[in-house]
Amino acid sequence: MSGVTEGSGSCTCKRLSSRFVPQNAPALGSLPLRIPRTLRGRVRYRLLKLLSGVERMMRTDVDAEAERRIDAVVFDLGNVLIDWNPRHLYRKLFGNDTEGMERFLAEVCHGAWNERQDAGRTWQEGIEEAIARYPEHEELIRAYRLRWDEMLGGPIVETVAVLDELRKTDTRLLALTNWSRETFPIALERYDFLHWFEGIVVSGEERLIKPDPAIFRLLISRYGLDANRTVFIDDSPRNVDGARQAGLHAILFEGADALRASLRSVGLMIDEQPHRAQRTQSGLTRT
Repeated sequence: MSGVTEGSGSCTCKRLSSRFVPQNAPALGSLPLRIPRTLRGRVRYRLLKLLSGVERMMRTDVDAEAERRIDAVVFDLGNVLIDWNPRHLYRKLFGNDTEGMERFLAEVCHGAWNERQDAGRTWQEGIEEAIARYPEHEELIRAYRLRWDEMLGGPIVETVAVLDELRKTDTRLLALTNWSRETFPIALERYDFLHWFEGIVVSGEERLIKPDPAIFRLLISRYGLDANRTVFIDDSPRNVDGARQAGLHAILFEGADALRASLRSVGLMIDEQPHRAQRTQSGLTRT
């Protein structure tokens, strides 16, 4: 149908979006808006109510976004920010006997044995217990504590650069580490960047150890953290699982580049790649 005739006059109409509009009709925006005086108050009220509702919705969205924003990052230390490995020491003591070194670290001074010190056992107790099991390795066992500082390989520069970027924002920075209370002061004295943190929870001081959810709850309570707005970074899958059980956002550390991507994905303002200046060694260790 191309047109219709109505009444005494006629006009040609075009079909547009299933409606008939007069071809020569003025644009809707050019028509004067005439509201009867008796209705103006009611229309004004409805418009104000509508605008108020829109404003309230927008404010709610902004508030919800602010509530979801990550405002705290918690770092593990060993093998995230600091290269720690007993092999740094025992390669010197075993020389070319790599197989013997690995057997010693698997059977004598193994990971579970070392974790007992991280959980609060004294080094004297730990050393005596290991010597009682393997008296033939007494000298090597005692070296674990006497030459412990030689297990520190240095800072992991790329991750320290991430920490440095975050401290220039309003993000709170904390650390949670499985570490003996007796040996942690060595690291605290050696690495300046450990003083960038608002606080550090050391397992040996608390006699709690990751991945026990209790140590994560202690961290949250002590520093007044909102678990939903806190990210935890660790290189151990079981510690990451423990953090998630406590309600934290947890990231498995698999290198500085992957960490940058993960932090950006949760909304933290951090560069995809570190600036060249951040690759310098300044401020990483005390001399």
